[in-house]
Amino acid sequence: MKNEVYVLGLGHYVPEKVLTNQELEKRVETSDEWITTRTGIKERRIADGQTCSDLALEASKIALAQAQLDSHELTHIIVATFTPDSYIPSAAATLQAKLGVSNIPCMDVSAACTGFLYGLEVARCICKTYAEAKVLVVASEIVTSRTNFADRRTCVLFGDGAGAVILGSNQTGRARVVDILLHANGKLGDLLTVTGGGSSHPPQLGEPIDENYFVQMQGQEVFKYAVRYMANVCKDILVKNNLSSEQIDLFVPHQANVRIIDALRKKLELDPEKVFVNVQNYGNTSAASVPLALSEAYAEGKIKSGDKVLMVAFGGGFTWGSSILQF
Repeated sequence: MKNEVYVLGLGHYVPEKVLTNQELEKRVETSDEWITTRTGIKERRIADGQTCSDLALEASKIALAQAQLDSHELTHIIVATFTPDSYIPSAAATLQAKLGVSNIPCMDVSAACTGFLYGLEVARCICKTYAEAKVLVVASEIVTSRTNFADRRTCVLFGDGAGAVILGSNQTGRARVVDILLHANGKLGDLLTVTGGGSSHPPQLGEPIDENYFVQMQGQEVFKYAVRYMANVCKDILVKNNLSSEQIDLFVPHQANVRIIDALRKKLELDPEKVFVNVQNYGNTSAASVPLALSEAYAEGKIKSGDKVLMVAFGGGFTWGSSILQF
């Protein structure tokens, strides 16, 4: 179809090191029962000496192999993250060097947990503008680098990982990008923050870091808005594309909390078997959450030819969005 954009390849990667709930019990006042009941998380992966671009590289290699492309055939690189290797250079520039390519444009996208969908939309626009474009979109996070392991309310939630897709106009791709809807509401930004190191909270030589350098959130308020906004944007994209929830074959939500996922499922009236969940294994990997789950579902054979996949995410900012893929 003219001017359509396709997913040519998918890939995901998680660090080898596992941090279980039982291990967290030894570090903070919590329990496996408390964590499991409230979040559904049993364990998460922790980067050990690896950076954001290291994880992104491994996920990118898998996506390139699946797309049967060499890294030198890429025309653009986009990395969605709030935990880059450094402020300068960007994670995308660092990844570009590790892929052994140069000269092509690369950029980071910052939209917290919705970063992958924001990057996907940027890539889709590039592909619609340049027919020859092959855009690598990677969401990679070392969330544990911004996790306060003395805060039992947040340290149980997060893990590290990466997911990648390659977009292009090649109709032999794995899936067609049907649509993407994105939103944001900066007035609610104070409910979920990492301000330390920014210009509003600049570092000072010799001063110790404080809690502002780590993820801080008002959990109940975030939960409320996450369910409402994600449910609404899913309904909106379905209506826009003349689809019903019954026509969705697989739902891939942001993997933050099983209670959020279950509330979403009920609001969208989806059968439980249509919902892909892996939060129990990885925790909340922020921007990497959705592409990691999408790639894993595809690798496990849970997505068949002809399937319509609905994705949704919600993150700090606040940002939120949804997307439909037709495999």
